[in-house]
This record gives sequence, structure tokens and C-alpha cells, in this order.
Amino acid sequence: MSATENDLLLERQLCFGLSVASRSVIAAYKPVLAPLSLTHPQYLVMLTLWEAAPRTVKDIGATLMLESATLSPLLKRLEALGYISRQRSTADERALAIDLTPAGAALRQKALTVPGTMMERLGLNPERARALHTSMLALISAAHQTLADN
Repeated sequence: MSATENDLLLERQLCFGLSVASRSVIAAYKPVLAPLSLTHPQYLVMLTLWEAAPRTVKDIGATLMLESATLSPLLKRLEALGYISRQRSTADERALAIDLTPAGAALRQKALTVPGTMMERLGLNPERARALHTSMLALISAAHQTLADN
């Protein structure tokens, strides 16, 4: 095969590797998050709220790079679990403020084991995890730049 033909091998496709890695890592989170009654997307929402709460839906969406239509069902489920409350913002009645309930705030303590457990399950040390994170941020930035240019 010529170099050009080799470039079309599935195993050489960046998109394939990223897609399989993403699905595999998210699947590995499932049993770790199950005792918290969280799915991976719900866990990401909770992480944003544990960093700062209350937050608007728009702010959470921007932080997680999710559309409101994707985020709304996640928030409804988290509210049904008793982890968050949703109410109109006092500063801007058009905005929906998302805040932690006492149960949602307490869940943070239980979630403290998740990062270490996941690093162990994935065979990572802190340095390798930081390097992967840096690489992913560079890819995200490049992809966003490409989208902005088109």
C-alpha cells in the first residue's frame, strides 16, 4: 500500500481512536458512579456545581460545552434525585439558577474517591493524566478554531 492508502486505515484515524477511547472511559466510570446514582453526564454537571453554585443553565452549558436541550433532561433528573434545585434567577428572571441541595452538597464527599479510583482503573498516574488532559485541551481548541474558521 502507498502512504496515501495507509492513511485511510481505520487504525490510523484520529477520530476512531478518540471515539473508542471516549466510549471506553465513560463505560469505565459507570460502575464507579453507580453508588452515587449518577450517570457520567450527571457527574459532570455535579462537578461544575461543586466548583461554584448557584450557576445558570447557560453557564453550566458553556462550561460543559453542552446545548441547553441536552442539559435540561440532565438537570431534571438531578432534581428528581434531590441533588439540585432549579429556580428563576433573582438577578435575571429569564435565567434559570441551578443550586445544590444539602443532599447534592453532601454527595461531594462521597465523590472524592472517584478521581483516584478512575486513575487506578485506567492505569494512570497524576503526571500521565495531566499530559493526556493537556493533549485533549489542545485538540479541543484546534477543533473549535477549525469550526470558527469555517
